[in-house]
Amino acid sequence: MTDSASHRKKKKKKHNPLIDWLAYVALRILVLFLYMFDVETNLRTACFLGRLLWKYYHRGRKRALDNLRASFPEKSEEWFRQTGRRSFEHIAMLAIDVLFTPRLVKKHNWRDYSRFKNTEMAKWLMKEGNGMLMVTGHYSNFEIMGYMMGLFGFNIYSIARPLDNRFINKYLYDVRMRVGQKIIDKKGAAELMSELTSSGATLCFIVDQDAGRKGIFVDFFGRKASTYKSIALLAITNNVPIGVGYSRRVDDRFFFEIGVNRIILPQEWADKEDPLQWITAEYTSAIEKFVREDPTQYWWLHRRWKTRPKDELQESQA
Repeated sequence: MTDSASHRKKKKKKHNPLIDWLAYVALRILVLFLYMFDVETNLRTACFLGRLLWKYYHRGRKRALDNLRASFPEKSEEWFRQTGRRSFEHIAMLAIDVLFTPRLVKKHNWRDYSRFKNTEMAKWLMKEGNGMLMVTGHYSNFEIMGYMMGLFGFNIYSIARPLDNRFINKYLYDVRMRVGQKIIDKKGAAELMSELTSSGATLCFIVDQDAGRKGIFVDFFGRKASTYKSIALLAITNNVPIGVGYSRRVDDRFFFEIGVNRIILPQEWADKEDPLQWITAEYTSAIEKFVREDPTQYWWLHRRWKTRPKDELQESQA
């Protein structure tokens, strides 16, 4: 009975193609409606919807508040609520950003929508064509970084998890690939990653998901967080640097500061006793650093600290 229940739980839910197609049609109609208004008007609407999400999505709000309390124990309850609510607004604004980026940002006008900070070294490393990894977290408009690199002709691949709705997934992939950004589905990407890195491409990852029991536990905001081993393994195996980048919204506008706050070079881990652990802790620390500069733009509702280390579980059970 237990095995049967476990099998049913793991069985993937089948999607109705008709319902998926109707959802896709509804999205396209919504996009046409949104395009009737300028991006700043849509961003104000998104902020309003984000506040509604904060008010009525009780489970997400509780998770965000719990994460904020644990990460910033010195802050007040009012600060937690203001930061959490603002975080939900940024999540809603991201949806507008994704739809409007290819419509607005072009080679001739990118300065109207972005500024770059400490990106020169990363740019030259990518242009050298020896391979590089770029990592970031669920922070502000993380999508625009891949778009901008594709726009200027960098040889980049973004590793992404496909959406369950194949019609919407194809539509959003097409939007992102229109300027040369290449997308690889996360499932089955392992076989391609070493080959692409060896060919001189830059691979882009979002690396702040919970990695489960098989991950490496490193400090993130004062708590152990399970983090995927694959980034460090790929860097060590192919001897390529890792850049830690971010995109930060300026005010409520469609305008972003895009920066690189850490580049980890192969010679830095050459003499480390445990390079896998060191690299993972190093880029995680860099992500924490840019999140602390404006915590309101981080996705505090996601389950970053879901998996706990064995010794911590044993202590709680003792």
